[in-house]
Amino acid sequence: MEKKERFKLIPSVYILLIKEEKILLLRRFQTGYEDGKYGLVAGHADGGETMREAMAREAGEEAGIRIKNNDLDLVLTMHRFCGDHERIDFFSR
Repeated sequence: MEKKERFKLIPSVYILLIKEEKILLLRRFQTGYEDGKYGLVAGHADGGETMREAMAREAGEEAGIRIKNNDLDLVLTMHRFCGDHERIDFFSR
């Protein structure tokens, strides 16, 4: 019997940083993907870390911002189809 490959999702994290009714957006630059466009502080979760840990790590890597894991609140979880793969997205603030 042929072993079936398990279903997989790519976990992505997004952080809504809001101050005085303004949302922090980053402009993509020299990434090779969507360069020149604006987006939230975001990234992929690595294996062996929680989504909060991934969000805090990405805030530091992408925007130079230190955030404590416990200071993040999950506000939305979204599943989406992306053609050849699927994603599960976690949004926090």
